[in-house]
Amino acid sequence: MRHLILILAAGGALFAQTPRLSFTKSFPGSSPAFLEITVERSGDAMYKEDPKDENPLKFKLSEADSATMFALADKLDHFSRPLESGLKVAFMGAKTFRYEGPGGAKETKFNYSEDLEAKTLLDWFERIAESERAYIDLERAVRFDKLGVNDSILRLEVARNQKRLIAEDQFLPFLDRVAKSEAYINMARTRASALAESIRASK
Repeated sequence: MRHLILILAAGGALFAQTPRLSFTKSFPGSSPAFLEITVERSGDAMYKEDPKDENPLKFKLSEADSATMFALADKLDHFSRPLESGLKVAFMGAKTFRYEGPGGAKETKFNYSEDLEAKTLLDWFERIAESERAYIDLERAVRFDKLGVNDSILRLEVARNQKRLIAEDQFLPFLDRVAKSEAYINMARTRASALAESIRASK
């Protein structure tokens, strides 16, 4: 029994040390007014727009994308130093980078940073947020607004062409559903099929 307890304790300690990045942004008056993104080193990630949300969106980043984000966090010393520029600029939302790992938890808060690695990591989180907003938009259209599906997919194509789409695989179930169902207009079905094929081909 004692050995089992030690094994479970060791497993729990290992789990607690699994590296994790998180980003929160609070910007009252904007849409959304709050967002939180968490990324595990494995690529498992979640997104929510309410700190009390117990059913956040879950998705998975590619190994390469996850590695890039954690490499940026490494260059930023796991947020152990300030990132705020101190410049007098407009308020763009209270942002927090947080790292949890073997060295403990560290975080830093800022409104605007001139640090190149910080700006690059921020862009990664912003692209993730844009992708999840696009996912929410597509899901809503597929379920409740069949006539609006074509426009939703068009916005998805634009985001992808602008290199703003992350974790593209998460969109495939809805794209396939549209492509195979006569409940949607032909234009939407054709566009969904082509986009799904392009996403699969890129893998």
